[in-house]
Amino acid sequence: MYRYLIRPLLFLLSPETIHHILIAFLRISFKIPGILPLVKSCYHINDKSLETDFLGMRFSNPVGLAAGFDKNASVYREFHAFGFSFIEVGTVTPLGQPGNKKPRSFRIKKDRGLINRMGFNNQGAEAAAAKLAHKRPKGLILGGNIGKNTLTPNEQAADDYEAVFNAIYDGVDYFVVNVSCPNISDLRKLQDQDSLEHILGRIMSLRRGRDIQKPVLLKISPDLNDQQLDETLEIVDRLKIDGIVATNTTVSREGLRTPEEEIRAIGNGGMSGAPITARSLEVVRYIHQRSKGKLPIIAVGGIMSVEDAMNMLDAGATLLQIYTGFIYEGPGLAKNINRAILKRRSAKES
Repeated sequence: MYRYLIRPLLFLLSPETIHHILIAFLRISFKIPGILPLVKSCYHINDKSLETDFLGMRFSNPVGLAAGFDKNASVYREFHAFGFSFIEVGTVTPLGQPGNKKPRSFRIKKDRGLINRMGFNNQGAEAAAAKLAHKRPKGLILGGNIGKNTLTPNEQAADDYEAVFNAIYDGVDYFVVNVSCPNISDLRKLQDQDSLEHILGRIMSLRRGRDIQKPVLLKISPDLNDQQLDETLEIVDRLKIDGIVATNTTVSREGLRTPEEEIRAIGNGGMSGAPITARSLEVVRYIHQRSKGKLPIIAVGGIMSVEDAMNMLDAGATLLQIYTGFIYEGPGLAKNINRAILKRRSAKES
């Protein structure tokens, strides 16, 4: 129904317009008595066999919603009803900012992908912290994806990451340091060894001063080559970063079915969806092998189907996040993935 009726109607409007409509619809409709339990009954699979331990946390299932959907921590309760065990809010920056000039989000339907250059549009850390203080549904785990303001020079980037880390610390269960988004000018230069080590070192130093030590993960780009991945993994190991989120969007445009002139007209931005499935899988497998299975991984990027999800788990991921797949395949994708995982785990136990 979604693919043949609802999706064509949604795709008549721009991606960002539909996103705003969806957020507003969820916030309004879920206030109607009975809607929340109805949605949960349709999309949740309550089975202890799906429970997954990760970095000291117990997830009710391995499937989460990636950062970018709930930028302002305003609808994590509503998205939880669609079968996600965890929601990653953000990217959150110290100060609110409007992001890049519109239009800044584009579908490439022939490739089942998206290109965006949103630019960390969000309401800022103070607003996010206030919303994260609200009561959350039982069992929902929240991650905080943190970044720097566009106008902050890279030399002062660590200050921004520290500010957001402190501001939302009490409201989330784990952190993801985002230095790999291609839509903030020069942000990905922070993946260079010296810059990355400085930022992560500051964050880990702050964490050591906390009574409760919450996990810190690093989100990496699919565009890193093997040498750059090795250098990143060395820093992660040296600073005792807890895990990796692999991967962010790509600036590559290789192998697309969409006409080249259409891609040129869209312009720059990070690409997600089916075009990055293979590369994200490669990166997950590479990290798992290089770390000898010791580094926890959340796989994200190009998970468009049950098969994609299972491949990521087989490659070494423990948890999964979806974003573009949710747009193209609809709200049933998380349930379908969880059903397949449950079937596999039940088969192993029998």
